Amino acid sequence: MPHLRTVAILIVSMVSTACATIMHGSSQEVGITSNPTSAIVAIDNQNAGHTPFVARLSRRDSHVVRISADGYEPAELTLTRHTSNWVWGNIIFGGLVGVAVDAISGGLYKLSPDQLAASLTTPSASVTPKRNGFYVVLVPHADASWMKIGQLRRAEATDGNGR
Repeated sequence: MPHLRTVAILIVSMVSTACATIMHGSSQEVGITSNPTSAIVAIDNQNAGHTPFVARLSRRDSHVVRISADGYEPAELTLTRHTSNWVWGNIIFGGLVGVAVDAISGGLYKLSPDQLAASLTTPSASVTPKRNGFYVVLVPHADASWMKIGQLRRAEATDGNGR
């Protein structure tokens, strides 16, 4: 029985000295927004939702967030983990046991930045003109500064004999 009591005291002291885990947990909420809204959010190559979105992420790892929408260039952002300031509380009050518990649980870290915002842009086209050349460039959205010189039309359906 005394052995069981020693083990219980050791476990309680380990858990209670993990300052960062107690104060802010092993996961963190990160707000993700975009312009335009309703863009697709993928975190670490896993579909997560649409913007605006709040993701609950493990503090233990860095994360790659990809924001995409039809007709726009995707944005890829990185959340990096940094040592939390709570580690100082562990060193002072919990010693190595507290630091070890927080390192294992992920509570030792903080993700940065804590908010992500992406302004998605339309793809741009560039053409290097050559003498006596004619180019057709297809883009999802025309730039307002471009001069319109023509427009394609859909062909009428025929009966197979050219009529």
